[in-house]
Amino acid sequence: MIRRALTGERVPFVLTVLAVWTLLRIVTTTILLWVTYAEQDPSVFTGTQPPFFDVAILWDGKWYQRIAVEGYPGELPVDAAGDVQQNPWAFYPVFPLTVRLLMGGTGLPFGVAATAVATVLGYAAALAIAGLLRHLVGAPGALAAVALVGAFPAAPTLQVAYTESLALLLLATVLWLLVRRRWLPAAGVALLTGLARPIALPLGLVALVAVLVRWRSRHEEPISRGEGLGMVSALAACAASGLIWPAVAWVRTGRPDAYTVTMSAWRQGEPITPFVPTVEVTQLLFGDLRGPLLLLGAGGLLVLAVAGPWARGLGVELRTWCLAYPLYLAAALDPWTSIYRYLLPLFPLFVLLVGAGWARDDRRGRQPGWLLGVRTAVLVTLFVGWQVWWTWELFRFVPPSDFPP
Repeated sequence: MIRRALTGERVPFVLTVLAVWTLLRIVTTTILLWVTYAEQDPSVFTGTQPPFFDVAILWDGKWYQRIAVEGYPGELPVDAAGDVQQNPWAFYPVFPLTVRLLMGGTGLPFGVAATAVATVLGYAAALAIAGLLRHLVGAPGALAAVALVGAFPAAPTLQVAYTESLALLLLATVLWLLVRRRWLPAAGVALLTGLARPIALPLGLVALVAVLVRWRSRHEEPISRGEGLGMVSALAACAASGLIWPAVAWVRTGRPDAYTVTMSAWRQGEPITPFVPTVEVTQLLFGDLRGPLLLLGAGGLLVLAVAGPWARGLGVELRTWCLAYPLYLAAALDPWTSIYRYLLPLFPLFVLLVGAGWARDDRRGRQPGWLLGVRTAVLVTLFVGWQVWWTWELFRFVPPSDFPP
């Protein structure tokens, strides 16, 4: 699949994707360099490498550096009261261990190696997103979505020591394989995702819907024994991917709850209660009544956007993802400053923003190319301006403590 995308008639499309992505990476690099050399607090710099790479490993990057250099602890750290403290088990291993391999093979310091890995994975993610969306909505809509991903406010995390580029690559690949009914490869990538990003629940729902849709068409297109086994394997892999990392943490530390208590440490030891943090944050920001009402309104708008005929071109798998993933975020996470980068996996919605989500045979969705280009250019410009604000407010560290991106 990917080989065909890189050869023959698809080469111009791929080159266009790479050119758009490179241009936006230059824009983001310029913003990061401005923050690094003009506005970043000097206490961040170590003096052992160019300042840019010190900035590139801020926040979560420090944890990934610790994992790459030291590995994961055999015991969970606790305070005098016996409460588990923040520790590396909250962070998944694929990214830092990949960086570790590059460091061992080249001698590069972590900052340089992590930046290189994240940037290369970002290019791969752009190609995977483009291939997936081109298959569904055509090349213009796919290019527009790639441009909006590359310009998104949290796009700096795609080229520093964060896992956003890895997550996008794996997610787009799994979705592409499910759309193409490549069940066994989808199962393999889903298992790898379980060691890279905690998105098993919404991804499992997408796999279930894909299997059900295929099952409903069994009379027109019979399911072979091999395909049936592949479908079961895809479902099982998505289910197992959510258990792999907690199981590894259990085995290594000897505590069955090692992963969950570690995650609770980021909540000052409070247990994880579905949906409660999301409701509380909206109440804090907008008021006790207005906050939940705005949350319900946003959910209603999302359902309307994804369920309407203007989104039919995305197919049932991507539409399911666009509903399941926000529901998972609302249930499982604290929607604070990190919400910007958590929204990157909702890249199919960018197709709807530029009006390219109509089914190809639906005349209502036909629009001149110049209009799609204007919409995309306007949104990219707005996103880049938002990215400047995001980098200034969230990626710039203000001692002694600050909100993480």
